[in-house]
Amino acid sequence: MRFSEAYIPTQKEIPSDAVIPSHQLMIRSGLVRLLASGVYSYLPLGWRVMQKVMAIIREEMDRIGAQEIFMPVLNPIEIWDETGRNEAFGDEMFRLSDRKGRKMALAPTHEEIICDLARKFVRSYKDMPQIWYQIQTKFRDEPRPRSGVIRARQFFMKDAYSLDSDESGLDQSYQKHAEAYKRIFTRCGLKYHIVGASSGLMGGSSSQEFMLESEFGEDTLILCDSCGYASNLEVATSVHNKAEFKEESLKEVHTPDKRSIEEVSEFLKLPKTQFMKSLLYVSNKEFVMVLLRGDYELNEAKLQQIMHGEIRPAHPDEVKEVCGAEIGFIGPVGLKTSIKIIADLALREQHNLVTGANKADTHLTGLEFKRDVTPEQYIDIRNVAEGEKCSKCDHELKIVQAIELGHIFKLGTKYSNSMKATFLDKNGKANPIIMGSYGIGVERIIAAAIEQNHDDKGIIWEKVLAPFKVHLIALKVNNQQISDISTRLYKDLTDSDIDTLYDDREVSPGFKFKDADLIGIPIQVVIGERGLNDKKAEVKIRKTGEVQHVEFNNLKDTITSILNTLA
Repeated sequence: MRFSEAYIPTQKEIPSDAVIPSHQLMIRSGLVRLLASGVYSYLPLGWRVMQKVMAIIREEMDRIGAQEIFMPVLNPIEIWDETGRNEAFGDEMFRLSDRKGRKMALAPTHEEIICDLARKFVRSYKDMPQIWYQIQTKFRDEPRPRSGVIRARQFFMKDAYSLDSDESGLDQSYQKHAEAYKRIFTRCGLKYHIVGASSGLMGGSSSQEFMLESEFGEDTLILCDSCGYASNLEVATSVHNKAEFKEESLKEVHTPDKRSIEEVSEFLKLPKTQFMKSLLYVSNKEFVMVLLRGDYELNEAKLQQIMHGEIRPAHPDEVKEVCGAEIGFIGPVGLKTSIKIIADLALREQHNLVTGANKADTHLTGLEFKRDVTPEQYIDIRNVAEGEKCSKCDHELKIVQAIELGHIFKLGTKYSNSMKATFLDKNGKANPIIMGSYGIGVERIIAAAIEQNHDDKGIIWEKVLAPFKVHLIALKVNNQQISDISTRLYKDLTDSDIDTLYDDREVSPGFKFKDADLIGIPIQVVIGERGLNDKKAEVKIRKTGEVQHVEFNNLKDTITSILNTLA
């Protein structure tokens, strides 16, 4: 491609709304342009990268026997009502009506549509196993689209679905996808972690995420460098730091207008570890009180998993009705209404705790679990905290931010039960189809590759994803000799199927060099007046900065040799 004929709108300025490097560089290098909040156009360079990512994905999905299909984005809302996810997705789902008033939705994912296809096709165990996949546009009305294409409202996803007749079949399908994902991300040059994760709205028995460490990532990972334990914060466990206090009698303490743990801790001159948080939640239209040590934070994903349904914090008026006091002064002792109580494991057998007394401006000290509180269960419902030990090997855990690249789920019969997608087994008995779901954020691979490979000058593409392999720079195209040599090399490279961007613009050398480093193509070849006498061109590897001076007659062979050594 000749730069003079291409649509590559590079820019010097960092966009004001772009915070993370990949977002900044995708705009500045002319890969994408913003149309509306969270909605991007892919320009020629960006689309070339996208096609390379998609090709890798397709090759690896086909390798495990998956069959590519294409499902509609526009869905009748009734199919989402069958599983209850029309309500569960809430405002995140785009909804509209057609001209006849029929309610429709723009699909945020396609489990329901796959299940509908399956119930029309699968009749017997002989029709399975099946793996169907697509690379399709998805829509989610993110409340705060940010981080460029990492969290957008319109995006590409590779979503795959497995259909099996038994759990062992699901295990095999799940493992096939896990191995395919490893190959996909490795081929894309990404350094990733495989972590245990929450299934969230997707449901199912278990799931894993493929994550790339990044200080700008929106997910939090818990890692152990000793034994290799890796988990999303949503499901991570640890050995809690113990807090020992002597038994005391229960008594009320006046704490005027002191509501938060921090305020009461300072007022009473007691450590946060001696406090107990009491949080009132609503689950399945019932109230539940959640108890945590004062220095810990509630993990809502864990709580939701325990409650088997949607949860929300109780409203202030509900708190007052149930507890007889306002938020900040509530606790499990002396409740007006009998409700379910759940306590975090770190509270088991704790002594002399401070909590709300269910009276205005009043707290209790000396609370004993064995004597004063009887939770229905002790269970892990807290976030792992900095400095805690690994529950597998007792080594100190590391907390890092990360970008989610892909997520695989064992759905089981969650959707087939709801949508009555059944098959006849060997004995002629009807059973629900056992399903798996497997997603990759296509744009996230591009953004993650840039996050992992850039410097202060621009992007540093690995060969496999680069929009072009060679960036040919003619410094003075009005010099006939330079123009002839450059044009001849451009033809030789393209005839040899070496993708080349030929900068034949009539602009200054400095401008061309800055654009070349910004775009980040693996090999830069510079032909200028200084090399004419020696009949040599400058060949630079973008990643290392290594420079060679190569005779014109040897350029194609040298470039081919270098490309063979690059990752």
